[in-house]
Amino acid sequence: MVAKSVFSVCGMCTVRCPIQVTVEDGQVTFLQGNPHVPAMKGAVCPRGAAGNALITDPERPQSPMIRVGARGEGKWHKVSWDEAFDYVADKLKEVKATYGAKGIALTDRGGPFRDMHRALLRGLGSPNYCNHDSSCARNVQHASLSVTGMGRKSVAYDLKNAKHVVLQLRNIFEAINVQEVNNLMDAMENGCKLTVIDIRATVTASKATRYFQVRPGSDYAFNLAVIHELMNKRLYDEKYAGRYIEGLRDLEAFVEPYSPEWAQGETGIAPAELRAFVRELVAAKGAVIWHPGWMAARYRDSFYVCRTAYIINALLGSIGAKGGMPLVSKPGDVGRADLKAFVDLYPKPADKRADGLGWRYTHFEEGPGLAHLMYEAIGSGDPYPVKAYIAYRHDPLMGFPDPDRLKEMLNNLDLLVSVTFSWSDTAWFSDVVLPLSPYLERESVIATKNALKPQFFVRHRAIEPRYDSKADWQIVGGLAKRLGLPELVFDSVEDVWNFQLQGTDVAIADFNATGMVNLAAKPIYRDMDKLKFKTPSGKLEIVSAKLEKAGLQSLKPFEAPETPPEGMFRLTFGRCALHTQGHTVNNPLLYEQMPINPLWINSKAAAKLGISNGDTVVVSQRDYSETTVAKVTDLIHPEAVFIIHGFGHKIPVESRAFGKGIADQNFMRGGLDKWDRAGGAIAYQEHFVSVRKA
Repeated sequence: MVAKSVFSVCGMCTVRCPIQVTVEDGQVTFLQGNPHVPAMKGAVCPRGAAGNALITDPERPQSPMIRVGARGEGKWHKVSWDEAFDYVADKLKEVKATYGAKGIALTDRGGPFRDMHRALLRGLGSPNYCNHDSSCARNVQHASLSVTGMGRKSVAYDLKNAKHVVLQLRNIFEAINVQEVNNLMDAMENGCKLTVIDIRATVTASKATRYFQVRPGSDYAFNLAVIHELMNKRLYDEKYAGRYIEGLRDLEAFVEPYSPEWAQGETGIAPAELRAFVRELVAAKGAVIWHPGWMAARYRDSFYVCRTAYIINALLGSIGAKGGMPLVSKPGDVGRADLKAFVDLYPKPADKRADGLGWRYTHFEEGPGLAHLMYEAIGSGDPYPVKAYIAYRHDPLMGFPDPDRLKEMLNNLDLLVSVTFSWSDTAWFSDVVLPLSPYLERESVIATKNALKPQFFVRHRAIEPRYDSKADWQIVGGLAKRLGLPELVFDSVEDVWNFQLQGTDVAIADFNATGMVNLAAKPIYRDMDKLKFKTPSGKLEIVSAKLEKAGLQSLKPFEAPETPPEGMFRLTFGRCALHTQGHTVNNPLLYEQMPINPLWINSKAAAKLGISNGDTVVVSQRDYSETTVAKVTDLIHPEAVFIIHGFGHKIPVESRAFGKGIADQNFMRGGLDKWDRAGGAIAYQEHFVSVRKA
């Protein structure tokens, strides 16, 4: 059998790396990075390499199912797709007839392929779309908007040309974006410095030029001291600041008390070390990237950590600059038409949002919403009843704090639907499971990548589905057909793509050679003398009128984090290179590599508790406990313990992951009420646990 190559997009995490799939006799035989994308260097990460193990796993959902027992009991009735579509559509019609379209909600994981299911919700007339971002990067997005007037993806991270990269809320070598990793490694080989600020020595920290182990919750203090040093000694880029920063004097007055000496008491970092670091930043002025973060849902002041990161970038002349954070281009910026959007087929719903954005909380961007506030509305019925909810490739019962309380809220629903390619806590608790084909078995809508060199790209189906699953466009179309939305019903994916490509001067065949269509011949860097930002002043704003109008401070005085109670530790969590949150823990290949998430605990703290490396330990919070093994190390701050997120599965069908490790979200009772009022994100790392040897 002759092998064929298919250009596609990885779906093992939210990075969605471009890949090339080799197929022989209907089977995937090799996965690699798309060779037409230089920064991929033909590579995929460990998760990407396990894509074939996902599709061959018999423990994933294999057909549509309707619940027949109590929610979460695991009793299902296997049905045909027609039966499943009819059931879901009829329930949605009942909810709409009784409560109005606003009684329906949908959440997803965001990203470039969401257009059709967002259009489905808007076509029904509901404003209640949210993505997962209040559990991840909402603070980053709102910080960017407050300083630049633009979203966080309006800038690129020009790692390949950088001279100094600072990673504070970004663990780049474990939460892997392959292109970013390769570009950073190339830059470091050319002399770029890497500084890591974290409570533990990650893999990223092990590769750093300089590593600061800060006290948990003190990142904002660290950043204020850096700004103090830049301002106090006039080390910032005065030409850039004079042209592009509004409110410099307000900033100077605000940071006056926050010297490196003051910061030492909060962070544990010696003033001389901080000052030496600032001098290194200044030496690389204009080609510095102080990354504003990925998963910034940590503390109730994490918005201000992200915001000060943008301010530091501005002071160093990095925003808009080559080697720093240059502005990306959209298709329109290069004289090209963008893709036709399905969501634009329908008017914006007139009803106010259940999560309060746009009317109760006026300083937040409405688009992706705040999912945890939507769940509150489901539970309370305030501002109105939300009775049907579609979790589209989203697992809030693992991704948000306090799942027991969240289940109580979700029990108010008349309908809970999970669209998923793997089992999840939310799918197990749902009324209907609609199995989405894994990424190697499905094609997706064409997507736009706004970048230094903008492009369209597409995910092609590599092989036919092994089980009775469907692609997004088929699932949306099946529901839309029954809900009176014929605009979203297509006979083939080619019809979907042709709709999107109308007016673009691009044809489906143009994607065959590489899986993408570049809209510019080379990367475009803006003229540094002609930058303009989308703020009221057209400049980078230290004081945000939108924040101030909402009664929030643009420059918030530092408040020290709560100290762990005697005998307890701050519970922290994060990522590793082998797993993506919860959905890969049962993957046969990745499970073999990492079957459990050990608890990192500081060596001195462990010695006091009589705990040695490898011991079984019991982690407790009040009357609740779970068990794992200890990783005793000097490489974590003594006030904290750490685990990889996504473990502790309790779904019987997942035989490998069942009962293995700790689920951090179970130790976050009351956590849905702990969130950043300025940035919108959950404050996950404000919970404490005790640890003892089993």
